[in-house]
This record gives sequence, C-alpha cells and structure tokens, in this order.
Amino acid sequence: MYTVHNKKGEPNDTMVCCFLIHTVCSVNALSAGSSRVLYSRVFGPEDNPETDPERRRLLQKERLLHLARRVRTAVGLCHDAAGSACVECVLGEEAVALGEAEFGVLRLSAGEPFPVERTVLWLGVQNLAFSLVCDVHENLLLAEGTLRNLARHCMEELRLLGPGSEILLKSDRIDALLHRYLPHGQLLFLNHRFTHLLDKELSAYGSK
Repeated sequence: MYTVHNKKGEPNDTMVCCFLIHTVCSVNALSAGSSRVLYSRVFGPEDNPETDPERRRLLQKERLLHLARRVRTAVGLCHDAAGSACVECVLGEEAVALGEAEFGVLRLSAGEPFPVERTVLWLGVQNLAFSLVCDVHENLLLAEGTLRNLARHCMEELRLLGPGSEILLKSDRIDALLHRYLPHGQLLFLNHRFTHLLDKELSAYGSK
C-alpha cells in the first residue's frame, strides 16, 4: 500500500474510503427528494463478498445513492434550521457559494450502507454536496481541511456551478485533483508551501 508520511517522518495510515459529488435538491428533471451522483471515486479494496462484477457494480451504485440521500437529508435539515432554501447553482458565483457553504458530519452504522461503521464529512455548496467517507477513527480536522481544499479547486478551477452534465465531462480533471490531494485515499498533512506547490501543479495541468 502507498504510504504517506507526516511532517515528522512517521507513516500516516489515515484512509478515505470514498469521495462523492452529488446534488442535494431537485434540479432540472430530478423529482423532489431525488439526488444525482455526478462523480464518485472509491478507494481501497472491494469490501463485499460478491464475485460477479456486475453485481458488485450495482451494490456500489446502491451504496453511493444511499449515501447521497443521507447527506441530502442532513443538508435539508440545515437549511430548515437556518430558514434558507436550496438554490440553483449560478456560474461565476463560486467565491460567494464557497463562503456560504454548510458543513456537517454524519456517523453511519455498520450496514448503512457500508459493511462497517463509517464517518461522513460533507460540504453543501448551493445545490451541490462534496462528501468524504472516512474510517471512524479518522482525523476529522485533517479530513475537513482536505474536503474544503477539494471543493475549492472544483468550484474555482473546474467551474462546477454549471449544469450537472459539465461535471461528468470533467471527471479526468477531478481524478487529477484527487491524485494530488488524496493519493490512494490517503490524507496528507499539508503545510502552506506544499499546498502552494500542489496548486501550481494543478494550474499547469489545467492549462494543457
């Protein structure tokens, strides 16, 4: 397994199981209460006993949709508590949307929907949500920082406030982003200099 070391040179075994971008309110043809998974990346080995590839694919799809619905419910409760409403994304308002983003943490029991207990961190940006599924003993502050960095790059550089189909077309760009900020599902201890270097790499990649 790929191992990342922290600033003291000690191995860092922290692990993210999944990264997800999905809708959290009805948009376009979606009915009320529906969520659409726009991008997903699962890290680590398969954790279900199914041997049939198509069955494994369907199980994974069901898990991700279940997760998206759980996060959608949590975001909706935050909106209700604040007396605000979910709004359509508007291209060009990335900075405003990030500044108004809502953050939350969910604890998923074993079987709901993953075989073992997981922790989910989510960031709601207008009608989109960015979610990280982590081990239960994960460093939540580190995971939150990573989630916010990923969301910032997605919003500011990939312009994800456009139509949902645009996100699907930029999956390779998101893959490159995860390769640098979340290699093999490992959380990185980032200082300012390292973050600046990663930002330069991503800018160079995006200009190609």
